[in-house]
Amino acid sequence: MSESFRTSSADQPWSTSHGGGNGSQSGFEQEPQEMDGGEAGKIVLAGVLGGLLSAAGYMIYRRLPEDQKERLHSQVRSVVQQRITEIRQNFNI
Repeated sequence: MSESFRTSSADQPWSTSHGGGNGSQSGFEQEPQEMDGGEAGKIVLAGVLGGLLSAAGYMIYRRLPEDQKERLHSQVRSVVQQRITEIRQNFNI
């Protein structure tokens, strides 16, 4: 195509919109934020503590007598059933 048919100068961008122009069509034009060392350390510490607590809970659970395990199972079942009923009522299922 020859330059005589160009309606704008050659150094102008093709798009006249001023919305960032990096080709992304999403409305979120932010770059990902980097995590500093202190924040990453806190996340690792929380993961390690969570793992230790769950391991300790499992060790305690394994040592429970059978009747206490059954009571614990029935309590968990009733709480889960109540929660399912609540969710069904909220969503009218």
